Amino acid sequence: MADLGYTPTTGKWERVIIIGGGIAGLMTAKMLSNYYDEVLIVEKDQLPDKPENRQGTPQAFHPHRFTQRGRKITERLFPDYQDDLLKLGAPSSLNKTVHQINQYGSKVGPYPRNDVKFSRVILEWVLRCRVQKAPNIRFIIKNEVVCLLPTLDRSTIIGVQVRERGQNGMEQSLFADLVIDTSGRSSKLALWLEELGYVVPKPDKLRVTLGYSTRRYKLLPHQMHLAEKYDVINIAGQPANGTFTGVFSFIENNIAEAVLYRPGGNHPPTDAKEYERAFASLPSPIISDLLKNLEPITSPRGYRVPELYRHHFEQMKHWPSGLLVLGDAFCIYDPIFGQGMTVAGMEVEALETCIRKQKKEPKQNFEQIVLQKLQDIIEPAWWLNIANDLQWEGVDYVGSEPLKGISFGQKYLALFLEQATIQHDWMLYGMYWAVNTLSLSPRAIMNPEMVMKVLSVSDEGKKLLVNLSQAYGNPLEDVLDQILPSFSQLSYSQS
Repeated sequence: MADLGYTPTTGKWERVIIIGGGIAGLMTAKMLSNYYDEVLIVEKDQLPDKPENRQGTPQAFHPHRFTQRGRKITERLFPDYQDDLLKLGAPSSLNKTVHQINQYGSKVGPYPRNDVKFSRVILEWVLRCRVQKAPNIRFIIKNEVVCLLPTLDRSTIIGVQVRERGQNGMEQSLFADLVIDTSGRSSKLALWLEELGYVVPKPDKLRVTLGYSTRRYKLLPHQMHLAEKYDVINIAGQPANGTFTGVFSFIENNIAEAVLYRPGGNHPPTDAKEYERAFASLPSPIISDLLKNLEPITSPRGYRVPELYRHHFEQMKHWPSGLLVLGDAFCIYDPIFGQGMTVAGMEVEALETCIRKQKKEPKQNFEQIVLQKLQDIIEPAWWLNIANDLQWEGVDYVGSEPLKGISFGQKYLALFLEQATIQHDWMLYGMYWAVNTLSLSPRAIMNPEMVMKVLSVSDEGKKLLVNLSQAYGNPLEDVLDQILPSFSQLSYSQS
């Protein structure tokens, strides 16, 4: 962290620059407004004066959600933000019916929490309105960052060079104690660092070639009871059979949205008739039967993600002080799991913890410490993404790091889900989803006691236990420590 403007009288640093005004940027700005006299958000888009999509968020039309962990973090940053969503017509999920359908059967029951469902548009609108009210946060709109500004020895970043978008293209230099890249998938951070002479490790990549198609529908007056009945219907895709995942849910103002999804290059259709046929071909007809009676208000819109990536900035031998990165600029995830915004929130929490420690006990390697903490948060979500997506034909992993525990994880998680579904074990099912939504560490269901419980039930599970014993010959606790990532508890200590 550059020590350009720490003010002892206020207990704050002078200025921080945040690149990107999306969800991650807004969360970061809100938190840092407590530690900096001035927070500048450099945003390349024109900000809308009402809830609507920004040009720089082509994925905004498609479903967005917080996990329970993400909702709690957002509530701490933006108290009662869900009340603002409700005022814009967003529905609560409390006691509405959830259908979870997978290859082993189905789980149906009431949603137990008073969570609010929303579109990306109104969530970003609500958070941005809150941020804009903060007296020490300022937006610099319709400007894009063209490069980082270093000291003469290039060891410290002291600001950014920005260019106004449009015909004039005027440039200006902005200086700060800290620059944070939250610009998402459009980030040019690796390129900027290389231009300054830094050696940047190649990111790990999951060539997932995934696609999803979303369509929205409105409820007619005699159909309003559907919005009171259903929370979500999720028909999980089956890698062995190559079926699409299909999801049906509601957002604000009694609008239903339906999504088809699949990795591996077999993209869901965007033609309306083919879209309906694809839903009809799912293992359960429940969503298809609902859609037949609803009135579409959009055509199906597709979105494609050729690959997921995980940067390893924390491994760089040299990293400039005064620079950080978080959110999708660091690592992106399969959107179907709804983890991206939650991970960004977890990273903001970790950054705040590091800043508090830095104020009490300043360290020269502050940025490297933060990057490692963020990587500890990234690891479980990335691992879960790989374990899920590598089951699909056409998905490949290319990375410098070995895929530790993935083969075991795929087999074990499948047996875990099978047992939870077939035995209607809500405790196991709840733990499965708590892990996949980042409220619990994977170790919560991959410890010796739980592994023995799950694998001892079926012949396939017993065979897996025997194979582990023959391959490693150690107590199960030692085997799991050897074959699985550590999954740092930092990720879950604040939940």
